[in-house]
Amino acid sequence: MDFFAFDDEYVRRLREGDRWTEEHFERYFDVLLRMKLRGRLRPGIDADDVIQDVFMRVMNGLRSGGGVREGSKFGSYVNSICNHVVSERARSDRPSEELNDDFASVDDILADLVTEETKARVRRILDAMPPRDAEVLRAVYLETIDKDEICRRLGIERGYLRVLVFRALEKFKARFVASETESARAPLSR
Repeated sequence: MDFFAFDDEYVRRLREGDRWTEEHFERYFDVLLRMKLRGRLRPGIDADDVIQDVFMRVMNGLRSGGGVREGSKFGSYVNSICNHVVSERARSDRPSEELNDDFASVDDILADLVTEETKARVRRILDAMPPRDAEVLRAVYLETIDKDEICRRLGIERGYLRVLVFRALEKFKARFVASETESARAPLSR
């Protein structure tokens, strides 16, 4: 699954009724919400009804001038509305029972899905970095080797390790953000 980076422009287009944006919104969140709701809804509560209610409330919230204020938080906004819808339905259908404790947020589901993709992306980025930078980052963050041992292996002073880690992290972050931006833009192509 391609993950989408929401922004203010996306929310503006959705609020104004841009057809492509509305279709993207429904396709994208239909998948995520179904994963979230799978096995977590009580018998008698239909996932399709919940999802349609979430979509309706999101669009009504946006078009009434409310809703999300920062486009980057749009996913959390949808997740919050979904939680409210499920809670309301659980209370109205069976008021005496408690909501399932295993109810996960979209963020939890995304974390599980992203883990493997992120690990692969990190490996690709490290493999493409200068060897010394990659070695420093692997030792400090992936292998969690003692810093004195890292310094001994590299033949450097402990104070210089901070400099190497800082520089390597800056290079890594730039590459990671670039790769994230590329994957986030992929679904935008019409």
